[in-house]
Amino acid sequence: MKKLLTLTAVGTILVCSDALASGFNLKEQSAAAQGNAFAGATAGAEDISYSFFNPAGLTRHKGTKVSVGGTWIAPRSRAKRAHADTIIPGDDFPGFQNSGYTGDIVHAAVAPAMYMSHQLDDRFTLGLSLNVPYGMITKYNDLWAGRFHGTLSKVTTVTVTPMVAYKATDELSLGAGLQMQYIKATLRNAVRIPNPGIPGVGPVLPGVEDKARLEGDTFDIGYQLGALYELTPQTRFGVGYRSQIKHKLKGDIEFDGLMRAMANQDITARLTTPANLTIGAYHDINDKWSVMAEFGRTYWSSFEELRIKGNKGLDNVTEEKWKDTTFYSIGASYKVDDQWKLRAGFAVDQSAVGQEYRTPRIPDADRLWYSAGVEYKYDEKWTFNVGYTYIRAEKGKVKLNGMHEGDAARGTLRADYENDIHILAASINYNF
Repeated sequence: MKKLLTLTAVGTILVCSDALASGFNLKEQSAAAQGNAFAGATAGAEDISYSFFNPAGLTRHKGTKVSVGGTWIAPRSRAKRAHADTIIPGDDFPGFQNSGYTGDIVHAAVAPAMYMSHQLDDRFTLGLSLNVPYGMITKYNDLWAGRFHGTLSKVTTVTVTPMVAYKATDELSLGAGLQMQYIKATLRNAVRIPNPGIPGVGPVLPGVEDKARLEGDTFDIGYQLGALYELTPQTRFGVGYRSQIKHKLKGDIEFDGLMRAMANQDITARLTTPANLTIGAYHDINDKWSVMAEFGRTYWSSFEELRIKGNKGLDNVTEEKWKDTTFYSIGASYKVDDQWKLRAGFAVDQSAVGQEYRTPRIPDADRLWYSAGVEYKYDEKWTFNVGYTYIRAEKGKVKLNGMHEGDAARGTLRADYENDIHILAASINYNF
């Protein structure tokens, strides 16, 4: 019985891996860049919020500046025609189940962002940022067909980054930062407890269900690098790099019912959030029009496994199948007068996982971004930005066949998803 409980606990924990691996990489860190679909975010340096993508751009900002903003992210994801086969051969666990339309399984949230910069002299500028670079919430009914693969997934991060920028020459600036990141994850799902039965006879009663909840957090450190090259006063190019961060979450797993006494335990989970490389270009055509472009690469393939250890002997490794993704965007801005500027942009954003490994915790898919924004410069001290994006995602499919490592105790799951996202960002910038 102890072995059965341990194996069931392993299966429970492993479903958490997808939520932590993908985690929703939140690109929405600048209301101004949002208006251009983040085209030119690495090269633009239009205000200090662009330092999230490239700290070298801080050398373009004189004196002392503060930027405070937030992004309202309203995703919509609807699961339809979900079908699960939870029968375990030889254990007599009942479970051909279907769920029709589940309604929205994601919820709106606000991601805050704050930036500060101070010019020390003609060469050095210091900066500090507070961001939420990863975050997600998905929630299903506790009785839906895919409950063994997940019912609640919540991941929150907070990152503080001190930065320094150095103007090496009149054309070249360099920057670096230290990512100090706190991450917390809460996940919940149903678990199956097959009846072990009588030796030589088999199960005499059908299996039963329990519910499990996992929670863990950690604080770890990575780094950020950037370079900005100003070819002419009208044209500049930038490159930015945010390192992977190796996390070791510590927490516990708790069960609601029969397994509570024997299977509750403290756990640790190792995972790696991906590195990001971005390359951008910005060009002023004339006094009115500017154009920009961005290329980004997120190295999800660095997340090779999730290792789980518990203080009651639990030790398991799960291989993941994430792949590197690419982000492309183009944009344009029009300066109406000395106070008003209009922005627009378009982007293509790839999904990190195919349908054969996609889970209901994060049913993402390839996406198209349509963005617009407006800037209002009240005076030399106050500037306001608003950016809006509509993201249309391809229809996603979950096709878990129960053959992947860790899926044997959860069964198969097939489901269709429709996803889209509305994003509204706003910021206030003040120059001292």
